[in-house]
Amino acid sequence: MVVVTLQRNKCIGCNYCVEVAPQYFQMSKKDGKSVLLKSVDSKGFYTLKSHNYSILDACEAASKACPVKIISVKETN
Repeated sequence: MVVVTLQRNKCIGCNYCVEVAPQYFQMSKKDGKSVLLKSVDSKGFYTLKSHNYSILDACEAASKACPVKIISVKETN
């Protein structure tokens, strides 16, 4: 399983994650911060869990592109 987490409250709105992985991230028109699509919010941590490993490369690229390092990508069993 792939687990992607976004600490949305720390987002600076640079848009890099959207440029790298637009199928998983978009910018909010409300506050200009990143939104992790199809994620679940738990106390400011937005988490997307997927059994589809095809999301791994794009989400890892978004994580590396993020200048404030608020996107984490993990593989679990």
